[in-house]
Order: sequence, then C-alpha cells, then structure tokens
Amino acid sequence: MELGMIGLGRMGANMTERLVRGGHRVVAYDRSREAVARVAGFGGVAVDSLADFVAALKPPRAVWLMVPSGKPVDETIAALKGSIESGDIVIDGGNSNYKDTMRRADDLKAAGVDYIDSGTSGGIWGLKEGYSLMIGGARAAVERLTPIFQTLAPAADRGWGHVGPSGAGHFVKMVHNGIEYGLMQAYAEGFALMQHKEEFHLDLRQIAEMWRHGSVVRSWLLDLIAGGLKENPGLAGIKAYVDDSGEGRWTASEAVDLGVAAPVITLALFERFRSRDSESFADKLLAMMRHEFGGHAIKKD
Repeated sequence: MELGMIGLGRMGANMTERLVRGGHRVVAYDRSREAVARVAGFGGVAVDSLADFVAALKPPRAVWLMVPSGKPVDETIAALKGSIESGDIVIDGGNSNYKDTMRRADDLKAAGVDYIDSGTSGGIWGLKEGYSLMIGGARAAVERLTPIFQTLAPAADRGWGHVGPSGAGHFVKMVHNGIEYGLMQAYAEGFALMQHKEEFHLDLRQIAEMWRHGSVVRSWLLDLIAGGLKENPGLAGIKAYVDDSGEGRWTASEAVDLGVAAPVITLALFERFRSRDSESFADKLLAMMRHEFGGHAIKKD
C-alpha cells in the first residue's frame, strides 16, 4: 500500500523504515533536508516540498502526520488543504489532544476527507518491536488502512485496534500515558527506597534482573530499568529533572471533568513538577515553620 509520511523525527523516520521494510511505498517529507535524506537511504521516496509530496501520491491519498501536537498539526493540515481531495485520508499519529482531533475531523469531513487519530506507543523501540496503535475514526477509512496498521503493529493480529469514533484513539493514548506516569513513579519510589537502605548493600541491577522473570511486577519498563542500571548503576550524569509531554496533564484534567478519582496518576504528574524545583520555596517555608513553632534547627545554604 502507498502512504505519505510528514514529520521525520526519530519516531516518524522509524515508522517509515518499518513500512518500507514491510513492502509499502512511502513518500516522505520533512522541513529538514537531512531527515529527508536519511529516509531516502533506506528506500523511502524523498521529496523537498509539500507540493511534490502531494503530487507523488496517487489519489485517493493517505497522509500520516508525525508532527508535534497543537499548532504544528493545524498548520500542516492548513498547508495540505488546497491539495488534498475528497476521498483522501489524513492520519494523526502524534500525541494530540483528543478534543483538537474531534475539531479537526469535523472540519475535514466537510471537504470529504477522513481524519483518523492513531495514538501510537512504542517509542524508539517500535522499529524493531512494532507499535501499539489505538485508532479512532470512521470504520471504512480504518479498514482501508488495515495493511498499514498491520505492518506497524507487533503482528497483524495484535497490538492495534479500532477503539471508536474520531478522538477515541487519542483519548485512549492519553489515558495510556497517564497510567505510564503512575507505573514509572512507583518503580522510581521503590528503587529509591532500596537505594537508601545502605546497611543491606543492595545491588539494584541484580534485583531488577530478578524481578524481570516470574515476578508480578515484571514489565517492559522494568526491562528498561535493568538495562539502564547495568550501563550506569549510580545514574551518574543524569539530572533529577523529569519533563512531561502534556498527556499526563490532560489525563488529570479529564479525571476532574468526569469526577473520576485518579490520585496515583495525578500525584505522579505533580512529582514531575516537583523535580524541576531545585530551589523549592515551599520546602523553605516548611523549614521556617518548624523552626518557629518548635525551635527546630534550620540548615543554611
């Protein structure tokens, strides 16, 4: 099957390569000429402009976007609007807010263009292991794209699925990422607790390896922990600063809107915020209060 790919960052390039290896013709475009050249190196059809990109695809076209969420997605769709036609499909494989996805789907529907949202998980390992694809949109359009999804997924019959109408794919991916925040936080706290039990001289790498086999807490995240601790047992050179992609915020906000208790996911998000505050005013205020009411010592800078 033929597909156009816009956005050749690491994940977009890896997805393109997996599709090419699977026998698909992929026309690839990115504003970075270096990124386009890399894709040409493994068999993608590289083009230098959006006009050439659209011209290189046979109608009805299927265009996959792997660009940052928010304004870049809207700008890319706006740039395509004069060229794509009724019967074409646009797929957003990035981490867009599902409400934006629903708005974009309604807008393109008026022009006869289907808008599919594919929440995509797999990161840099997807090229080798395959991607988990959570897909929203019109069933007929999803069925037309089945060969693409089957190639990107870990296997033709697993790791991907049509979960509902437009927006549903990105909604499920949002919740997926919220759960990921909670899992990562639990692992981080558990290993930190063991690291602080100095009298036992625990080998965290050994424990991670043990837990990978037979344990009820085994997971791919634990595999990554074991590999990371093997390479860097003391985590030297890594700053205690944890960023967030935005999906954890959306998940917490959705929990508030729906009145659903999600304390673990929400607290995990707040812990990421806390990691960025190297000069915590709140902690200084706590120390001051303890000194004021109890005369407790204050550590000076």
